[in-house]
Amino acid sequence: MMTHPQQTSPDRPAAARPASDGPLPLLAVTLGDPAGIGPEITARTLADPATAALGRGLAVGDAAVLRRAVAVCGLDVEVRAVAAPAEARFEPGTIEVLDLGIAPGDLPWGTVDAVAGRSAVAAIEAATRAALSGEVDAVVTSPINKEAIWAAGSPHLGHTEMLGELTGAAHFDTMFVVRGLKIFFTTRHLALRAALDQITEERVAASIRHAATALRVFGHDTPRLAVAAINPHGGEGGHFGDEEITVLRPAVEKAAAEGLGVVGPVPADSVFHQGLEGRFDGVLSHFHDQGHIPAKTVDFDGTVSVTVGLPILRTSVDHGTAFDIAGSGRASHGTMAAAFRAAAGFSRFTDRIRAAYGTAAAR
Repeated sequence: MMTHPQQTSPDRPAAARPASDGPLPLLAVTLGDPAGIGPEITARTLADPATAALGRGLAVGDAAVLRRAVAVCGLDVEVRAVAAPAEARFEPGTIEVLDLGIAPGDLPWGTVDAVAGRSAVAAIEAATRAALSGEVDAVVTSPINKEAIWAAGSPHLGHTEMLGELTGAAHFDTMFVVRGLKIFFTTRHLALRAALDQITEERVAASIRHAATALRVFGHDTPRLAVAAINPHGGEGGHFGDEEITVLRPAVEKAAAEGLGVVGPVPADSVFHQGLEGRFDGVLSHFHDQGHIPAKTVDFDGTVSVTVGLPILRTSVDHGTAFDIAGSGRASHGTMAAAFRAAAGFSRFTDRIRAAYGTAAAR
């Protein structure tokens, strides 16, 4: 359980409005765990004129939960329940919610609760169905509590695995976006020792291919990818470890021979800086903290998680439910605002997303 920073203003440059003569993209924003900060950061984001100028945000969850969050945050907006995305009118001073009617508005804050878990899972399911059917252009997710969804009977480790099953995706990855740089991961939620055991030449080569595909899907027609080293100074010719020689370099050479724009391994203490300076479009990191730490250090609120490999666009905050401050009205909505902006901007790539990942999802 992660403590979220206290309220700050997300005064960051907004993502470019999608180039279209039609209406703004319609984004389904899940409330997450009703006992956590998800409803609060969703309410603040959807009440913010800066985000409303980029996309039409439809909350997905329980109207009673969202009304409580609006009250806690002291927002002067009305919550209007709808039964389908097409019913939403997006009038000023109103937040509309696709009401699931599962969780009441008086669940205890900051506690693991099976009802809260059922509500969180149902919101993900409803938002995903709407995206698959084309009723919404993207899904933006608030944090869920794993213990709560397990108490509700969900077998999934988290959001990403759930979305993979709901969409039938054959393969999916996490892509971080921070100040334009896209960060990928060879392994995800594993103990460090276990992660290192799973970093093989074949796995790294496959991760390079997946990252290159994602970069093309998200607007880089000739992507430039750097593969991070694992050991200090890139192993110093094998003196500090030989993974760069035995695993990473052969994988990079194999991918380069296939025509992919990839270099490396590049020492991890400099590769992210080089990427942020514009030398690379993306960086492949190899374990959880190797990619998380630089992204969150350079811009915690501005780091957005995008799930690639799904036939739908999904962005997310990358923090937890912050049970310790839930209900206080102090949770910053900076990360949610960033995820909303990213979804609005990336919505122009929905056709590429369906073309690249739709066939795999249909299998």
